[in-house]
Amino acid sequence: MTDETTTATTDATETTPGLSLQDLQAVVQVIDLCSTRGAFQGSELEAVGALRGRVQSFVAANAPTEETAEEGKEGSTDE
Repeated sequence: MTDETTTATTDATETTPGLSLQDLQAVVQVIDLCSTRGAFQGSELEAVGALRGRVQSFVAANAPTEETAEEGKEGSTDE
């Protein structure tokens, strides 16, 4: 009986969708592209711009710093 519970929990965890920082950066790029092409009406621009700003701020705040990225590269060299 415990095997069934464990399997059900594992299956639910594996199918849970997630977002990465790259996905969120892509959202910002889509908003920029749509704005360039005139996809938004004037009355929608404030809300779209606010959303873009929040997403971009989140990406910037959670992106790995250059120092962290460089440390990862230095540690992975096999000499």
